[in-house]
Amino acid sequence: MKVAILSGSVYGTAEEVARHAQDLLKDAGFETFYNPRASLADIQAFGPEALLAVTSTTGMGELPDNLQPLYSSIRDQLPMAWRGLPGAVIGLGDASYGDTFCGGGELMRELFAELGVREVQEMLRLDASESVTPETDAEPWLAQLISDLKG
Repeated sequence: MKVAILSGSVYGTAEEVARHAQDLLKDAGFETFYNPRASLADIQAFGPEALLAVTSTTGMGELPDNLQPLYSSIRDQLPMAWRGLPGAVIGLGDASYGDTFCGGGELMRELFAELGVREVQEMLRLDASESVTPETDAEPWLAQLISDLKG
């Protein structure tokens, strides 16, 4: 199965989590595509059979600047080929921000729902105020995702 990983990061933490996810998916036998500066055309050329979004949250619950263009392209085009694909989201944030905690992840969940992507696992929320090793903290969730995608 081919898994495309989309990411948005401000300080690089979400990219680290995405790279770690890519390594775990590859080790489990999946073909992966990950480029933090990918365009919609790049992802479509890969022909994903599943989608994983890993994003931090900025400002008042927004997506990081590096994910905005891709997010907008996907919303504008709503690729029909992605309807029905399995997908999941890892959101990074800081719970001390209250209502906007993991807001970037919530935006990706909403986009996936608009696309008709099947959420195979509830969004993982990684809290920067509690975690110093988010890539390690994501491992049990990623193991379950791998199991769900294989099943």
